[in-house]
Amino acid sequence: MKAVVGLLLMLLRVSHVPGVEIYCDGRQDAAQCYGALGGTVVLRLMDSASEITKYQWKFNTTVILNGKTNRIDSNLIANRSVFTPSNGTFRINDLSRTDGGVYTLETFDSSGKSLEPRTLQLFIQAPVSSVRLVTECLSQGEMRASCSSEGGDSPQYSWTLGGRTLTHTELLSGNHETNNITLKQHVSGRLVCSVKNNVSHVSKEETISNCGFIYINCTSNGTHISQWVFAANNTLCIEPTTAPTTVRDTTVAILQAMAGALAALVILLVVGVAVIYAHKKKKSNEPQEEADDQELTYADVRILQRQRGQVKQREEVEVEYGQVKFSQRSRQPVEPTGDNCVYAMVRR
Repeated sequence: MKAVVGLLLMLLRVSHVPGVEIYCDGRQDAAQCYGALGGTVVLRLMDSASEITKYQWKFNTTVILNGKTNRIDSNLIANRSVFTPSNGTFRINDLSRTDGGVYTLETFDSSGKSLEPRTLQLFIQAPVSSVRLVTECLSQGEMRASCSSEGGDSPQYSWTLGGRTLTHTELLSGNHETNNITLKQHVSGRLVCSVKNNVSHVSKEETISNCGFIYINCTSNGTHISQWVFAANNTLCIEPTTAPTTVRDTTVAILQAMAGALAALVILLVVGVAVIYAHKKKKSNEPQEEADDQELTYADVRILQRQRGQVKQREEVEVEYGQVKFSQRSRQPVEPTGDNCVYAMVRR
């Protein structure tokens, strides 16, 4: 029973350029090897040709390589290939689609007897040339991400977030091996889409956020609200939910309020006293007007006795006033010297 050996590939990171070189060990029967379209494949056919009397390497029924020990008799594709007998490697450049197929290595002993042949299957694939990553925010805050590639046969997709594989708690739909996925609202970070096949590997990354949505969880007007909403248009649960207030917190709040009120009262008292003091000081500095002193001068006053023969038989006194004159005194203070009244002659 022939053992089937899995492929051994040395893949290089590719941007589509001719000359991608891949190594494959074909010394085991039924080996599978891959080559990049337009690139190079190095096939290890044997340990050393110097130990083999005669060998032939055929593609289907066509003999491509024919040699003996360390001598190469013929190479059908010598214009783009090189065989190295010392290490038994066959290098093929500028690979085309027609190079893909089944190859058979047949060896012979010194008597010309054919030894057990070995087969090798070569697959030619176009490498992935570039990757395009597109993200889109959905109506409820989810994010759709699409990954597409140019060129590349049989592309395989994979997703990572922050260097690790996406989990089911982060994926709303799709999986980490599809080219289209939908992420849940809370997902953010460095999103990477990788595309590869057997001959290439290209990736594209983008830093994503939560599309501007926030998660609210509160009770409003007796109704419990728990959902994702767009932060810029949010009218629900405006006041954030706070933890229950402890007795200690309440006491501290009351003390702080009392201290604030007391400080305000002290400030008002200080301001009031300052205003009253300033007012009094201003009033005391104002010059006080002295009342005008007036001097009363009596003119000649006569008192005449009426005749006694009147009907009422009563004495009546008739006062005759002369001229009364008030004179304005000087504002200079005058010390009182006694009676300020000056009387004229008074006759009865």
